[in-house]
Amino acid sequence: MEGIVPLLKPPGLSSSDCVVDVRRLFGEKRVGHLGTLDPGAAGILPVCVGRAVRLFDFLVDKDKTYRFELVLGAATDTQDSFGQVTETGPRDIGPAALEAVLPRFRGEIEQLAPAYSALKSNGQKLYDLVLQGKDVPEKRRPVTISDLVLLRQEGEGRFLLEMTCSRGTYVRTMCHDLGHALGTCGHMGALLRTRSGPFTVERSCTVEELKALKEADHLQEALISCEEALIQYPVLVLPEDRLIPTKNGLVTDLHGEDRQPDGTVRLYCSSRFLGVGKVESNRARLCVHLYD
Repeated sequence: MEGIVPLLKPPGLSSSDCVVDVRRLFGEKRVGHLGTLDPGAAGILPVCVGRAVRLFDFLVDKDKTYRFELVLGAATDTQDSFGQVTETGPRDIGPAALEAVLPRFRGEIEQLAPAYSALKSNGQKLYDLVLQGKDVPEKRRPVTISDLVLLRQEGEGRFLLEMTCSRGTYVRTMCHDLGHALGTCGHMGALLRTRSGPFTVERSCTVEELKALKEADHLQEALISCEEALIQYPVLVLPEDRLIPTKNGLVTDLHGEDRQPDGTVRLYCSSRFLGVGKVESNRARLCVHLYD
């Protein structure tokens, strides 16, 4: 069995814990997830099984969508509700004020990564430096916020928002920065990832549901095929006589209607799915083998 399991991670489990569960249930050593979710967060965690791990580079950079709670009036050292309060401020801020600052955070922005993060400095993770009592260097990086909207106010100083963003965006840092933009301070109260690339929380399953499927001998039903996972890439169909040369790593010159812009494609010979292809200067080559 191989493909992608759209796992619904609950709060309290690490992403690595989820990989261990999937590895045990599927009896497959080649297992890896497509983007870490913090232990306190919940939501979609796509987990690749078998040869699907070869697709990591083609799936991990896709946009993600989150629903999260912004809590105003207190900042923490971890920028979420699990840290120690480091600053307090007013919380009697209404939705109109929040709506007014949201445009500043849409588009391409720069974030200062939180000290409690897995980013590395000279080979050491930042949170390890914090735990060792060492100075943590600033790590700034650009991110893209495609959408950021206020869904509703949930109480005094508490708001539910939804954000679609590029890989590497820190939602808790967004909450921290929104607090300062409002003239107070804030942190992230709760986080749910509803989409990761083509994978959505609506189609996800829990570990308990995977266990039930295995007991019923229907575990295969939990997998999204490699072919379906690559649906965002265009299709390129080669003639049947190019099957063996393509499998052997040879390039195929594209002519006439077969001409294709440079980039990544789903590569077929006749109706047979072969894997991920690359097109450069009207020449196609199979670069990730996924055929039987």
